[in-house]
Amino acid sequence: DAHRERARRMAWRLVDGDAAAADDVTQEAFVRAWLGLGRFRGEASLGTWFYRILVRQAAHHRRWRRVRDLWGGLGTPDAADPAPAAAGDPALRARIEAALATLPRGQREAFVLVHLEEFTVSESAEILGKATGTVKSHLHRALRALRRELGDLAGDTGAER
Repeated sequence: DAHRERARRMAWRLVDGDAAAADDVTQEAFVRAWLGLGRFRGEASLGTWFYRILVRQAAHHRRWRRVRDLWGGLGTPDAADPAPAAAGDPALRARIEAALATLPRGQREAFVLVHLEEFTVSESAEILGKATGTVKSHLHRALRALRRELGDLAGDTGAER
């Protein structure tokens, strides 16, 4: 219960805003964690271990969704963000989500974990199974791409660094 909402929110962001897929990914991650609990070695925290499973499950879902879409498609994304309602402009939120969806998988995962889910860079590296430097590189590239994509939103504040 302690991780359910965060896991669902993170899955939602990793599967491009598809609420049904986020539910499926979250449930499958919890099932896989439960079944694999005997193999948990304690080298990382239980939460970090679980979120690594969740990220892999989301990647697996996205990969198979592309295959299904290529062969006829199944369903359409549901834009009901499970994140706490921080109101805001729906058009702006949609534009930011679209910009996130254009990021390559590694960059998107690093950005979601660090900037949206507030994991540290080292926790994110552990979850993703990557070196800290790799996660920092993904973050840098993601931020640069998002600034380029959304730079006009900042006006004349120098967002195109």
